[in-house]
Amino acid sequence: MEEAGMAIGDVENSTGSAGPGAVTLIQGTSFCISSSNGDMAAGLPQGVFFQDTRFISDWALKVQGLPVEALSASTPDPFHAVFVGRARRPDRADTSLLIDRERKLGTGLTEVVTVHNYSRTPQQCHMELSVDADFASLFEVKEGKRVPRRRSRRVIQDGVTLESVRDGHTRRIAVACPGAAVEGDKLVLATTIAAHGQWSFTLSATPLLEGAAGDPGAGTGAPAADAVRRVMEWRKSMPTANLRNRSVEKIIRRSQEDLGSLRIFNPGHPDRAVVAAGAPWFMALFGRDSLLASFMSLLLDPSLAKGTLLTLADYQGTKMDDASEEEPGKILHEVRLGATSGLALGGSGVYYGSVDATPLFVVVLAELSRWGLDDEATRRLLPAADRAIRWMEDYGDSDGDGFIEYQRKTEKGLRNQGWKDSADGVNFADGSLAEPPIALCEVQGYAYAAYLGRALMAIASGDEAMADTCLAKASVLKQKFNDQFWLPDRGYYAIALDRDKKPVDALASNMAHCLWTGIVDDSKAPKVVEHLMSPEMFTGWGIRTLASNMGAYNPASYHNGSLWPHDNAIAAAGLMRHGFVREARKVAYSLLEAADRFGGRLPELFCGLDRVAYPEPVPYPASCSPQAWASAAPVQLMRTLLRFDPGLPWDEVWLAPTLPAHNTYFHFDNVPFSGDDNRLSIHIEGESVDVRGLPENIRLRREPRPPLNELVKMRTVLAAD
Repeated sequence: MEEAGMAIGDVENSTGSAGPGAVTLIQGTSFCISSSNGDMAAGLPQGVFFQDTRFISDWALKVQGLPVEALSASTPDPFHAVFVGRARRPDRADTSLLIDRERKLGTGLTEVVTVHNYSRTPQQCHMELSVDADFASLFEVKEGKRVPRRRSRRVIQDGVTLESVRDGHTRRIAVACPGAAVEGDKLVLATTIAAHGQWSFTLSATPLLEGAAGDPGAGTGAPAADAVRRVMEWRKSMPTANLRNRSVEKIIRRSQEDLGSLRIFNPGHPDRAVVAAGAPWFMALFGRDSLLASFMSLLLDPSLAKGTLLTLADYQGTKMDDASEEEPGKILHEVRLGATSGLALGGSGVYYGSVDATPLFVVVLAELSRWGLDDEATRRLLPAADRAIRWMEDYGDSDGDGFIEYQRKTEKGLRNQGWKDSADGVNFADGSLAEPPIALCEVQGYAYAAYLGRALMAIASGDEAMADTCLAKASVLKQKFNDQFWLPDRGYYAIALDRDKKPVDALASNMAHCLWTGIVDDSKAPKVVEHLMSPEMFTGWGIRTLASNMGAYNPASYHNGSLWPHDNAIAAAGLMRHGFVREARKVAYSLLEAADRFGGRLPELFCGLDRVAYPEPVPYPASCSPQAWASAAPVQLMRTLLRFDPGLPWDEVWLAPTLPAHNTYFHFDNVPFSGDDNRLSIHIEGESVDVRGLPENIRLRREPRPPLNELVKMRTVLAAD
């Protein structure tokens, strides 16, 4: 993968692991993290990263021998930051020297520094940049590991070159500033700035990057023109929201910007975008994350789902490989780049240790087909979907009990391979850990939805035999699931079955995904909803990952009591699917209120503390921001509240808004629909609903879409007639 069509740089409001006010820029899979004054320090997870390697670890600008005092930082463009600071004066409060640092990230880094002298007299100015590169892998930096390694430093004209050789790969970066002298590890400049004058100089850092075949190629140091073009095209293509609610409008705009920022493009398919999982540590294609994020952002741009599916199909497993956990038909977990890809999960650049990405591949493809996927893409993707289903049955269900389970093949792999993939993410009510092989409840739901989705695609193409087969498999799976995962004495579903087929009895949010997929029996849904909305699960900002009365509960943990926006967006969709409109709206509105408190951007996760005791949502320090499925969550919430569901193979679209009838004003224009050139406008005012731009052959149905299992049966009957 290479450059992004758009990337987001932003000033983080919370005190994350990169330090208070850390600023992140992204350009494709490259990124830069700095402090609020623009400096970078190796002791923090900061620096400039190319191909998952830190090419700049230290970058510190001093004026008159002292660090620049930060005043403000802004990001006019995703790959573009402007820092405003001033020279420090230990002997007085004010100073006459103001410093602008304008930074752009491309395949290299450029920074134009301008010093303004607001004094009535000329001022001597001495500037020095301390720079270093440790060439650490992204994984070493993220985990705070300091790995000593030899590197060389060579003086060049106006700068230095830093170089390291590791595992047969050369990493080199040239740092230059015209007119600068090199003194040790510093680039030094000095001048006299006239009264009310200014002085500018340019710093550049150009890496030597290895191409796909290992051939070196120099970075340009500037964002590519097509990346700028993609920024403009993305913004132009986005729907516009007029809600008379400025907070929600801001949240939607933030989601649009962030999702655009997380797109990465394959050089072999420059028109094909995929969604990277999140910044800064997951700027790569992830199976589960990219699939769910693109699914949840269909209302903005269905082409993200198409690009993600096509790219994942290219990487679909073809052989057995224990090290990478590749298996025929399996969809990958993640792709990593560069010479340090051997340090990634499984010791490979491509790692397949995900139990849910494969059924989700079929789920997203089936959903996209109902939004009007073109025939050529359908022909290319259907065989991949059928290979995915064969993996579910032949490899995913390793013991033949009818459920998909996981167990890592080597110690280098992930212990847990669902979306709660931390080592302690699957536990019993008493807090003890479940032992693999583990069959997660939500994965069975994804498999159920995959069968139904494939059945609907078969009906649309006239393949009645395939439709009947998939519907029968879905029916058997649903019955077995409700028999073995349901805990009648608790009134909820087990999060999983362990190696002994014992139900893992923790009360967790995973079962909300089961509501969404429809595998939950209607008779059991009310009890599930009661638990999800109980004080032990619902915080006032949303639903926790784990109930507060469970043994492993920790509201400040990654998966055992925290609150994840994407998890809640899926929960809201599940609640709505079963007709629990009031509860779905409560989850949706609470999460949107949390987004407003976070300045319009939902983080990857935040602490699962009660709103009554903590009137502001409490950040989780190491949370990624922006993060793909968190950015997509508000878009999915809008779709859930609208109950907007295209069914283009049958020339239908369902729309049944659940917005409050009183004082409702919802105008959503430029909504993509059935092809690149078709756009809708959805206007809701009070109880009035108006859809403009709907093709004449499409019937608008002002009612909720039937559940997939009912839709399959309805379409089967119609096809027979």
